[in-house]
Amino acid sequence: MLVHLHVKNLALIQDIEVEFGPGLNILTGETGAGKSILLGSMQLILGGRIAKDMIRAGAPYALVELLFQVENQKAEASLKNLGIELEDGQVLLSRKITDGRSINKINGETCTVSQMKAAASCLLDIHGQHEHQSLLYQDKQLEILDAYGKEKIQPAKEKVREIYGTYRSCVQRLKELDTDEEQRNREKAFLEFEIEEIEKAHLLSGEDEELETLYRKLNNGKLILETLQTVHSLTGYDQGAGDAAGTAVRELSKVTEYDPQLEIMSQSLQEIDSLLNDFNREISSYVEDLSFDDETFYETERRLDLINGLKAKYGRTIEEIHAYEEGQQKKLEELSRYEENFLKAKEDLKKTEEQLEKASHVLSEIRKEYSKTLTEKIIEGLRDMNFLDVKFRIDFQRKKEFSDNGTDEIEYEISTNPGEDVKPLGRIVSGGELSRIMLAIKAILADRDQIETLIFDEIDTGISGRTAQKVSEKMAVIGACHQVLCITHLPQIAAMADTHFEIEKHQKGTETITEIHPLEGDESVRELARLLGGAEITDTVFGNAKEMKELALVHKNTRLK
Repeated sequence: MLVHLHVKNLALIQDIEVEFGPGLNILTGETGAGKSILLGSMQLILGGRIAKDMIRAGAPYALVELLFQVENQKAEASLKNLGIELEDGQVLLSRKITDGRSINKINGETCTVSQMKAAASCLLDIHGQHEHQSLLYQDKQLEILDAYGKEKIQPAKEKVREIYGTYRSCVQRLKELDTDEEQRNREKAFLEFEIEEIEKAHLLSGEDEELETLYRKLNNGKLILETLQTVHSLTGYDQGAGDAAGTAVRELSKVTEYDPQLEIMSQSLQEIDSLLNDFNREISSYVEDLSFDDETFYETERRLDLINGLKAKYGRTIEEIHAYEEGQQKKLEELSRYEENFLKAKEDLKKTEEQLEKASHVLSEIRKEYSKTLTEKIIEGLRDMNFLDVKFRIDFQRKKEFSDNGTDEIEYEISTNPGEDVKPLGRIVSGGELSRIMLAIKAILADRDQIETLIFDEIDTGISGRTAQKVSEKMAVIGACHQVLCITHLPQIAAMADTHFEIEKHQKGTETITEIHPLEGDESVRELARLLGGAEITDTVFGNAKEMKELALVHKNTRLK
């Protein structure tokens, strides 16, 4: 369960810490006091969006921390599957928001928003003010049924999803093959043209690089020849470096007998003279072999133009061009076997469609089986909340097309008055009735998933009187099995609190801040009196509030124990 909440620098909240207890935790306060901000802080842990103005004015960051004491094995196993180990049976989720970005941590280790959301969803479920409206949508209704029976429904859904992926591939394959003869002939002619064009080129691996080197050489032939002639002259033996080196060798040899070190230097100079001589001969030989005839230049240029033209059409390298040719060859072979391929694609589609039909039917039967028990539990839950003569059923229809979620299209139908036939929710129920239906469903799903903490934001919308009393009793029943945090304006619900908190807004210097503190004894009664009587709390109103609190205590002590 959620044992500790710490919120700092979030909108009107400066710095609050709350210790929640087991059972039913009620949060009350004036409209605009900041109750929704407190709920919003918990929504952030569940991956809620971060608004730019969320950080309190003048503060460098906002912080939300939730500390959970995990008490059921299913939640612990779910966290373990996510790679989260408990520390003394606890898990700490925190989110620090700075300038539109956030740093998320689980037990002090940085994580992603999706990891944080996955962990939080194992521990708590939040029902916001307008979430019950989603119950009018058939996709949401199916989602609820699937969540209720997920032990068997989820594996069946995965099977359908897997086969559906293959089915879509088969449909696409058949669509690609389903062309008229004229189009196929055009495509065949085009493929043959491309293949022939590449084959006629007789491309060799690495040929383009060799040709480019040769082309650069031929294109700069005059410059190369003039440069080599100059270098040959400068390094030669006709007043060049070779001549000077030979003279230097002869001069140095006159004195080598007088110092051994001069002998070493003479040998080095002789090597230089020899190297210059070899170099000069190599240049001379290169110049003699050099050929820059126009025909070779033209053929090289033409071949390069051909290769570059093919590169522009079929690939950046010769290897890519060959790979493209192979691909087109395979397409041509497929076209040649068109009838065979088309019949096989039709057969594959038919076979996959039969598999998908079977898997969808299995999924539908499992859903229908679970819908019976879900229907019974919803009716039972609605009777607990003052739907005295209620009828409820889940209507199944088949979709026209296959989907990755099977072929089921369901609709929740209800009758809240004696003698009336069941009709779709959206045509009958009011906002208050819809919120009670969602409350019943949330309680059922929480029992199935063993989620320890349920949070309800103004579940009392649109209800009053006897109905409000019934809802309060249902909240108390849920609170006996789960930790419940409930924001409410109704005294009937607030009276059932095991722990009561007041949220209030007040001025602190020039700032407006929201604070929360627990109420006990007469403080809780006085808050109930405010909910009953408004601004002026008379002795009579206070007495009514006290009696309401005592009756709620009696109810919990008798019915819930």
